[in-house]
Amino acid sequence: MTGDYRTYTLSRRQRIRFNALGFLCIAAAVFLFYHSLLLAAAAGLLIRRCQPLYERYLMRRRLQKLELQFRDLLYSLSGSVAAGRQMAEALVEACGQLEQVYKPEEPIMQELRVIRKRILDNHESDRILLADLAERSGSEDIRSFVQVYLTCRNTGGDLQRIITHAIEIITEKMNIREEIRTITSQKKLEGRLICLMPAGMLLALNLMSSSYIRILYTSLAGHLIMTLCLAGTVIGVWLMEKMSEVDI
Repeated sequence: MTGDYRTYTLSRRQRIRFNALGFLCIAAAVFLFYHSLLLAAAAGLLIRRCQPLYERYLMRRRLQKLELQFRDLLYSLSGSVAAGRQMAEALVEACGQLEQVYKPEEPIMQELRVIRKRILDNHESDRILLADLAERSGSEDIRSFVQVYLTCRNTGGDLQRIITHAIEIITEKMNIREEIRTITSQKKLEGRLICLMPAGMLLALNLMSSSYIRILYTSLAGHLIMTLCLAGTVIGVWLMEKMSEVDI
């Protein structure tokens, strides 16, 4: 299986690429504001401290992808359960159906292939397999579905009616969350462009009229102004990202 979705560790290739690109971006930004190669090189080394943030970003993105793909799995399970199939049969059938939609390396396909193999070859309980996925995913939606299913199996309720109703509620919640992400993604892009406008204007002035802003690089007051501009840009980007985070 793909492991624990609550953590993410960069591969060696990802780590090299992140550190190299991050160093260049930070160094270029600092050089733009201070015209100092030494300071730019020193600031570029701070990228090492940003690696945990990048890993958390990739972890959230991978979990979002799993949740989006799990929604399609729920649609498939809903049809199979409504047709009278048991959950184990529905999971095996869903693996074949989603193979037509997703590539083999996608998280949901990796999970379903292992589930299918363990059900067919090892005759393991679907309850154990789903509970394991819910625990490793750290997703509230996946845990909710699995909890409803396990409770229904343990209490002997109407599996078909309860599971179908639970799937409808969970998928509706997922759809609302996806709509909100679509709306906020455009606002995020607009916010990032606005936050980066000071750096863009500074770059344009350096290219077109460097003598006009030379005082900013050669005086103490200029360095203070540049520091305030750089700090304001960083804080603006951070605030924009925090305000655009929506939890449902």
